[in-house]
Amino acid sequence: MEAHIAEWLNLLVRWIHFIVGVAWIGASFYFNWLENHLNRQAPQEKGIDGNLWAVHGGGFYHLKKFTNGPDKLPEVLHWFKWEAYMTWVSGMTMLTIVYYYNAQAMMIDPSVFALSPIAAITIGISSGILSWFVYDFLCKSPLKDKPLILGFIIFLYLALLAFILSQFLSPRAAYIHVGAAIGTIMAANVFFVIIPAQKELVKALSESRTPDPSYGASGLLRSRHNNYLTLPVLFIMISNHFPSTYGNQYNWLVLIAVSAVGILVRHYYNIRHLKKAMWMLPTALFAFILIVMATMPAKQKALSDSETVSTADVLTIFQQRCFSCHSSQPTQAGFSSPPAGLAYDKKGVLENNADKINTQVTQKIMPLGNLTKMTEAEREKINRWYRSLK
Repeated sequence: MEAHIAEWLNLLVRWIHFIVGVAWIGASFYFNWLENHLNRQAPQEKGIDGNLWAVHGGGFYHLKKFTNGPDKLPEVLHWFKWEAYMTWVSGMTMLTIVYYYNAQAMMIDPSVFALSPIAAITIGISSGILSWFVYDFLCKSPLKDKPLILGFIIFLYLALLAFILSQFLSPRAAYIHVGAAIGTIMAANVFFVIIPAQKELVKALSESRTPDPSYGASGLLRSRHNNYLTLPVLFIMISNHFPSTYGNQYNWLVLIAVSAVGILVRHYYNIRHLKKAMWMLPTALFAFILIVMATMPAKQKALSDSETVSTADVLTIFQQRCFSCHSSQPTQAGFSSPPAGLAYDKKGVLENNADKINTQVTQKIMPLGNLTKMTEAEREKINRWYRSLK
């Protein structure tokens, strides 16, 4: 009963996280697109910085951006903040349900570092809090006047974070906590900087005074950072479905490289209206192909007849090491059904998923946290079975 409720709770929170995340990212992308496509050519109405005509959903829209603000505040003014807050809250809730509730299996890999569940959770939570303070300090330093250098140093910090976490946590946990740190930075930017900057603008307008320009400059800087961090954090959100990323020997380097590709793609969409960015997408694609080639497993020599392994032999290993989760009736705490629907006690499921099994077993992704203590000899035997099927 407990596992069944946990599974549905996981689904509900994940769904909410997805919905509010789409709303936040969609609004961010839209306003960034809007800013880049405003018609700022003269003549403009008095007090208008730019305007844009658009058609959508069977109607026409005429949007205007004020240079400083309207003469009088409207009665209804829409704010875009709850999407960001709920994305972070739902994300942290999901992190708790999936990773902290079952830290022994999800966060600890003895082959990486022997940790207690409390230590692993402490590292995970601390990484997000520390990242915000480091990032906020950098943004308030003199580097704020050198945005390119600041952006590069922030990227280096996140790269260092990815490396450090990969030395202590399980690969999947390391990835997701880099994502949690980025998400914390983005949401905190909205809460501590961007919304206060907007409130200062509204307050100044209501008091008929010129707003403090430092608020606007800080808000713009943080908003720009959020924009560029979007694609890396989205990659991390889906990476747990692709063990060739987090399961690689140099998983932290894969994360850095793919994130850099995402930032380049985001930059293309930010400046493509300038018609000087056509080289960026081909470059990003080429870089991605290089990452795929670099992470490709080494070609293994052909097996002799005496080295081949039968499915029956592997099934014996699975009965001892894997059936506690991947069977029709899992016995592992926290599972009411087999993960990804893969019940290996059913006929044909083992061989039909040989590619996935070989990748996750040889890269030591499964069993989770190696709770069932699969040996190196057993991993090698499963690898020989996989090659025997070819």
